Amino acid sequence: MQSEPGLVALLLRTHQPILFSIVRKWRVARFLGRWKGMRESMSKQSARAFAWAGLTLAALTALVAWIGVDVIRQYQERLLYDVADHLQLVVMSMALALVTGIPAGIALSRPCMLGWADRLMQIFNVGNTVPSLAVLALALAALGIGERPAILALWLASLLPIVRNTYEGLRTVSPTLLEAARGIGMTPMQRLVRVELPNALPVMLAGIRISLVINVGSVPLSFLIGANSLGELIFPGIYLNNQSLLLLGAAATALLALALDALFATAGQMYLRRRGLAR
Repeated sequence: MQSEPGLVALLLRTHQPILFSIVRKWRVARFLGRWKGMRESMSKQSARAFAWAGLTLAALTALVAWIGVDVIRQYQERLLYDVADHLQLVVMSMALALVTGIPAGIALSRPCMLGWADRLMQIFNVGNTVPSLAVLALALAALGIGERPAILALWLASLLPIVRNTYEGLRTVSPTLLEAARGIGMTPMQRLVRVELPNALPVMLAGIRISLVINVGSVPLSFLIGANSLGELIFPGIYLNNQSLLLLGAAATALLALALDALFATAGQMYLRRRGLAR
């Protein structure tokens, strides 16, 4: 009489073709199921993308028809020149806000600053609580006419979202991760660079997006203190009661803000997905 292992081996040899067929069919079914799920997901994404593209195209067509093709052609060179100056002010003020806002948020998130963080945060809220025209007037009094007071005012207006989100992102990092990093012997600087900042990055990027949109929308006011921007189309349109010129400047500002926000959001999501941090 054969032993139990021998019977199992005999059964496997006898039914080997059937077992192989079952395994092959199961693999094919699993592959087809995954492929079907991928196709459904891709079809939904494609439909959503086509819908957004159609809505965007329709909105742009309506906007161009409202402004008038002749008006766009008439102010084409001036529009491109103003957009370039507008972007220059955005880049310079946002770079200054990032250089100062992120370190400030990191400093406020340290345990030794726990009791002072909310009070000190109000310092960075000056650009948002004080009216924009008042900030421009103060910057004008301090630095004179031109780009420098405009950059100062835009920097103050852009600080709070960056500082606040950096602070909140670092404060909400899981204590378990920090304890694990401390347990393997990481120094405070290593914990900050390798654990805290990567996990706080999604929240920090959201703050930078908010700051970017605020910045782009505030730049036209710099025309009032002698800095060139898309405000050169908006305010003369108001003074001269030129609705087409006013609408052209306002629409260009809005489209620029939307385009920069979408570009930054897409780049941020790609970076977070590559780092495995996308939520």
